[in-house]
Amino acid sequence: MNLMQKKLRTSPMLARVAPFVIFVGLTFCQGQFGETSRYWFYLAKTIVGVCLIWSIWPLVEEMRWKFSWEAVVVGVAVFALWVGLDGLYSKLGKAATPWNPHAQFGENATLAWLFVATRMLGSSLVVPPLEEVFYRSFLYRWIVKLDFQSVPLSYFHWKPFLLTAVIFGVSHHEWLAGILCAFAYQGLVCWKKRLGDAMTAHAITNFLLGGWVVWKGAWHFW
Repeated sequence: MNLMQKKLRTSPMLARVAPFVIFVGLTFCQGQFGETSRYWFYLAKTIVGVCLIWSIWPLVEEMRWKFSWEAVVVGVAVFALWVGLDGLYSKLGKAATPWNPHAQFGENATLAWLFVATRMLGSSLVVPPLEEVFYRSFLYRWIVKLDFQSVPLSYFHWKPFLLTAVIFGVSHHEWLAGILCAFAYQGLVCWKKRLGDAMTAHAITNFLLGGWVVWKGAWHFW
């Protein structure tokens, strides 16, 4: 067991919160050291994210991928909703410069495709476990009760359902789509009584969105 695991094992809350906070901290560093740092920091945080997931995997037993038809339906539906709502409401905050490595490094440049692939893999396989563990496993249940582990994943109550969704939503530029997305993922957790289906749905949504971005050149979604 490495040093990080030893520290995280002492606190179930820390094991679910610290990796997310570290990941978000690296996200804020993107673009702070020049335009190209947006891409290099995304690559770095993806690698760090993999290490974080590896560290907490033995400690967070609910963080297990589960595949179901419900997860597929929710993942595809949220993708359609995210794209379909675009342009129909005012976004939160100032729009950032589109994340387009082809514009930064050259059309069809090898480095550009490296960052596109990193974004696809990072958003599909790294972001879902970290975010779902924080929002759906920790925050939702913690709002219900400080001893969050005593709250079943299947427990439903409107207060944490709404609060968690709003917090998740306002952390995204597309706040309305984010809130509706959180409703769908949290509902899936409560319905299936486990976290893995929401992780899978989240992964499907992000993978389809990434494919849409590359196919349509809709870089503003990134």
